[in-house]
Amino acid sequence: MGKIIYDDPSLETLLPKNSKVEMLASGFEWSEGPVWNKDGGYLLFSDVPKNKVYKWDEKTGLSVFLEPSGYTGLGLYSDEEGSNGLTIDSKGRLISCEHGDRRISAMPLKGGGKITLADKFEGKRFNSPNDVTEHSNGSYYFTDPPYGLSKKHADATREIQEFGVYRIAKDGKVTMEIANLARPNGLAFSPDGKILYIAQSDPEKAVIMSYPVEPSGKIGAGKLLYDATPMVKAGKSGLPDGLKIDKDGNIWTSGPGGMLILTSAGKLLGRIEMGELTSNCAWGNDGSTLYMTVDSYICRIKTNTKGAGW
Repeated sequence: MGKIIYDDPSLETLLPKNSKVEMLASGFEWSEGPVWNKDGGYLLFSDVPKNKVYKWDEKTGLSVFLEPSGYTGLGLYSDEEGSNGLTIDSKGRLISCEHGDRRISAMPLKGGGKITLADKFEGKRFNSPNDVTEHSNGSYYFTDPPYGLSKKHADATREIQEFGVYRIAKDGKVTMEIANLARPNGLAFSPDGKILYIAQSDPEKAVIMSYPVEPSGKIGAGKLLYDATPMVKAGKSGLPDGLKIDKDGNIWTSGPGGMLILTSAGKLLGRIEMGELTSNCAWGNDGSTLYMTVDSYICRIKTNTKGAGW
């Protein structure tokens, strides 16, 4: 699987010409939210429709890590009821975006049950938290599109009109930082924490946006960084979804056709065409391996860079 397209020769410094995609596991309904546990040396990822988190490592391969992962109620909630985006925070906890339970949760990886970090904004339940990241200021930022609801944007149980981008401050206060995106999805910070990048999964405006992060933690006015809508209109399958940043500020984002690699200025360096819908990615191992969730597959590719913060 995978073909590297070099739109700019400088991509060879990140992905040499002999780079190859390796498929690690398959058979999932929709893989998402990969995160590497540095302490344990393994990958965690969600199978959203199956309401499971899986674990993969070099020695033992694949196993179920957590079930249920995002919905603990009775009966079928929706076709995407499990956890989606995952991250491991500075306290070593697994932070999960839970579609069915409509919350951001935290679970210690060394014993102890889950706690709820946030499940409401101004007394109203979230739609279906999708992706989450932690800032060095101790706040969590997450997106809340409708994909986990039974009838998506038309679901009768929706309580919040906006598909917002939220912040959970260190004191637990929840604020809506961005209210004007149609389908906010993946998000990540620049290496210095001064810019928040957000992918929008809207076929009519399939874009990567950038926002300044103020010293207070508030998010400033955004600007367009990259517009992938022409790729969508040209027939490439997939939309901007999950994204991660390397140590030099380059953006590795899922998008039409697979993965897109952009500079921090929004220049397209190239693509990893996967031939399947690609949802998300995460740095792993020593920080130079990019793991990718690709529809029913888990894949990886070795790079000549490292993830931000490694």
